[in-house]
Amino acid sequence: MPMAMGSGTERTGACGSPMRPVEQGISFSSYTCRPPSLMTQLSLVRKHAVGGSPLSSLVRKLERYHALDAAERRAVERLSITVKKVRRGQDIIREGDNCDFSCMIMEGFAFRYSMVESGKRQIMAFCVPGDIPDLQSMALDKMDHSLGTLRACTVAEIPHRAIRDLFETQPRLAEVLWRETLIDGAAFRKWLMSVGRRSAIGCIGHIICEFVTRMKAIGRSDGITCEFPMTQTDLADAAALSLVHVNRSLRELRELGLINIAGNLLTIHDWEGLAQRAEFDPTYLQLGGE
Repeated sequence: MPMAMGSGTERTGACGSPMRPVEQGISFSSYTCRPPSLMTQLSLVRKHAVGGSPLSSLVRKLERYHALDAAERRAVERLSITVKKVRRGQDIIREGDNCDFSCMIMEGFAFRYSMVESGKRQIMAFCVPGDIPDLQSMALDKMDHSLGTLRACTVAEIPHRAIRDLFETQPRLAEVLWRETLIDGAAFRKWLMSVGRRSAIGCIGHIICEFVTRMKAIGRSDGITCEFPMTQTDLADAAALSLVHVNRSLRELRELGLINIAGNLLTIHDWEGLAQRAEFDPTYLQLGGE
């Protein structure tokens, strides 16, 4: 089904290649009502913004899954980094790039994607603060996919040599970060199953469940309300569906009393019902008690 990309002037990417603007998509506001005090709700959802060390979001994420000792925590926080701002709809890394650093999302939201020659886009993952979506670039000559921004992002570029030095001085952190890469692979397999075998409403529901679960794990959601940066076009490109199917699926989820999306705010009205519809089991995310 067609999933068009926007066009525009190319810009230079992080590794020296052109940056391609990503299509902005369409607003959800055409079929949802703006609730009162929306900005107040959003500010509450965003109260866990990055603070302290520039790498504090990475430390928080790792400590959510693994108990770091003081030396490991200091070693992560003292990594040599270059902080950059990337505007909404731009590429952070492009397929084919050969970089000597990996990127951590400090603030904002990004996504992994690839393009086919016809210009159609397939989104393969959404990235939240604390993610290092291109850690595999340490071992690969060239990136096999691109990394774009859903919203304006603050990105920390961590030199590969600094990461290797970290692994030498704190060898347990190598296992910790490798485990995160394996979890990324598990999430990709779930996405593949969703795109190939789940119904439209099940696929969209699964994407929503995974995103909320991951946001809750980093302290950016209470499991009921959650900042939701994706447009219908983003969801269509993630689920390999048409905009018509995405709109219909979201409307059905709302009419069933499971969710509501107003602006950039997602509200879960019935988590158990949504998870059942989506056949969502968070075990693959390895979150322990979740």
